[in-house]
Amino acid sequence: MADIVIVNPRFGTSFWGMEHCMRMLGKKANLPVACLPLLAALVPPGHNVTIIDENVEDLDFDRLARANMVCVTGMSVQGGRVLEILTELKARGVFTVIGGPMATVEPEAVEHLADVVFVGEADVTWPQFIKEWEVGRHARRYEQLEKTDMATLPRPRLDLLKSSRYMFGSMQISRGCPFTCEFCDIIVTFGRKPRLKSREQVLAELDSYYREGIDIVFVVDDNLIGNKKAIKPLLRDIAKWQEEHAYALTLFTEASLDLAEDDELMQLMGQAGFQSVFIGIESPDEASLKETKKYQNVRERAGTIVERVQRIQENGLDVWCGMIVGFDNDKPQAFDVLPGFLSRARIANALIGLLHAIPTTPLYDRLKAEGRLNTGEGNDTYGTNVIPLGMSPAMLRDGLIGVTEQCYSTDAYFQRLDALFIEGKFKFAVHQLPYWRTHRIAWAKRCAANYIKFAVLTRRLSRQVADRELAKRYLTQLRGAFAKRPLEPQLLFTYAIKTAMHHHYATITQELSASRGGTIPESVRSFSRRSATARGSASTKAA
Repeated sequence: MADIVIVNPRFGTSFWGMEHCMRMLGKKANLPVACLPLLAALVPPGHNVTIIDENVEDLDFDRLARANMVCVTGMSVQGGRVLEILTELKARGVFTVIGGPMATVEPEAVEHLADVVFVGEADVTWPQFIKEWEVGRHARRYEQLEKTDMATLPRPRLDLLKSSRYMFGSMQISRGCPFTCEFCDIIVTFGRKPRLKSREQVLAELDSYYREGIDIVFVVDDNLIGNKKAIKPLLRDIAKWQEEHAYALTLFTEASLDLAEDDELMQLMGQAGFQSVFIGIESPDEASLKETKKYQNVRERAGTIVERVQRIQENGLDVWCGMIVGFDNDKPQAFDVLPGFLSRARIANALIGLLHAIPTTPLYDRLKAEGRLNTGEGNDTYGTNVIPLGMSPAMLRDGLIGVTEQCYSTDAYFQRLDALFIEGKFKFAVHQLPYWRTHRIAWAKRCAANYIKFAVLTRRLSRQVADRELAKRYLTQLRGAFAKRPLEPQLLFTYAIKTAMHHHYATITQELSASRGGTIPESVRSFSRRSATARGSASTKAA
């Protein structure tokens, strides 16, 4: 029996990671990388498997040195820590394996430090390698040529995660996206034909989360609705499971903006227990969207982007979004329109980042051919490897700082949040279902739990925020929300979470403001690089 350890290196602080509010939420990290429990499940029987996520526990290199094999996964944004870990393990003579998004798009950066490198999906090659390693006949590099048949995947080993240390669980239903956005590596890694798990697999995984006591799950699919025809029956199955378990799981996911064009799909998502959806809007400028081939966001017959966002909100789904600045079409004026756009769309949680060219993407290839990739010192200074056309790198950096300060000022953030949750009288679809009218006891328990969580988080925000003026503002907002929506504890608890998230955003904004005229901080550079990769790379099934 071999001792196999799977390691996920720590992430740097980023807009996406919520690090500055985790303590208030009583957690170590927002969610586990989805590939960790799947990789453990793919290990053939007869071996001892341990998962170590550095985001929720410290690495013990003496422990790793005793293992027969240490497997490291990581995104490019974890690259510095990936290299540090591999270097230390190599010095100790540990047999190491590397895979995941970074190894897939930058294999040359890691292959000299690891004994074995995996490129792309590894659902077939990973167990194949272990069997070959057992008899001393393994290869140096593995690249799975065929896309994984999702119906063949085992149930992830959630029992090996320290689930109580995460805010959310992470689950994958499908891989792939039908669209061709120039900056995105999803179609390169996962292809344009969405592949889905079977009904039996999905329900079995829901059972696993239920048994582990996880009540909020992020479905990490890059585009859950990439195959609308196939996802609809699955959503009906999930809705039935939720009814049988008193809607024990709160779900949120990522989807394309064309969700707004399918009323049935929005209704099914609400019935299945989805409360929020992250949408890659990227830009309110149609010329920039067309430039990057984001055609699904440019559909005149479907209405404006704001109208489509509001349609999704009217169906009881809270919209988060990703915005990117630095497209070739963008001029300095692009920063002026973003705050107003987000205000009209009533999107509180908007992750704003710089365009970044990821290796293997069409954008990277085009800019390389044009001589517009900056991989030197300016990359660190300005936060992107893209040399912009419509402005200087310094103007792009300063524009990002300015628009972030505007969008995440306390007044602007809570104006957007209140416009939807308070003045807009937003209601989550799942909380309006007829189911609750015939399950009063379950509804009462749910309400009581959310009142308690709202009260606890309100108390923590009032006591743990060091800036006392900001803490007072948070308390004012929370009291106001309670006064106006007192009978909706589910919405109140979500409002409290979003208030805590503002503290995270405000802290990063302060760091960004302090960098004006200098080097963009890593927290913002991390998001710029993750804006196109995190939507899928967190679920890349490479070792």
